[in-house]
Amino acid sequence: MIKIENLKKSFGQNIACDIPALTINDGDILGLVGNNGAGKTTLFRMLLDLLKPDEGQVFIDGMNPAQGEEWKATTGSYIDEGFLIDFLTPEEYFAFIGKITDMTPEAVDERLKDFERLSNGEVFGQKKLIRNLSAGNKQKVGIISALFNRPKLVILDEPFNFLDPSSQNILKHELTEYNRQTGATILISSHNLQHTIDISTRITLLEKGHIINDMPNTDGSARAELENYFETK
Repeated sequence: MIKIENLKKSFGQNIACDIPALTINDGDILGLVGNNGAGKTTLFRMLLDLLKPDEGQVFIDGMNPAQGEEWKATTGSYIDEGFLIDFLTPEEYFAFIGKITDMTPEAVDERLKDFERLSNGEVFGQKKLIRNLSAGNKQKVGIISALFNRPKLVILDEPFNFLDPSSQNILKHELTEYNRQTGATILISSHNLQHTIDISTRITLLEKGHIINDMPNTDGSARAELENYFETK
């Protein structure tokens, strides 16, 4: 469970986040939506202790990320390509992740087989450094790295960016199936309203750092309200 209490962050006069309270339950697939400047990435960065709030606290399974490291072992995330070690090839990168998480090379190879559809023959075996991959293939490396160690919490910022339509549909399947198999909590932000509605069990709408709606999305039930909001903005 994730609990947010009185979380605030401003940049100068601009309020990036002002959330009095929010609880995200275990097993939720929560879609965070809003226009540019809504505060989605700021919220994710505070959840991951990459950005210090001005006020308030975040708790992941009762732990404040700013006060310990234990939560990192069960959290996978990808915000942008700054998360990657781009002077490595994808193979070297995942070998490194395997080494620091006590996986054997055989276990790393076996785990990567789970992502063959998503990688689509374009990520591995290319003899390219990550920095020289296309934007879409860098995105795939980041998403795979977030899911690689089977975390119980997954945080992905704009995961559908740069992916072609086929890869976007494969990613939707990968995320929903991962949630079904593991019961993991998944948080995504996206400008792609259709994909967010398709996979989310719950959707939180942000505007200028404030939550203006937090709604269930059973069988796409949030669609009409979200479409109405964005059509009038």
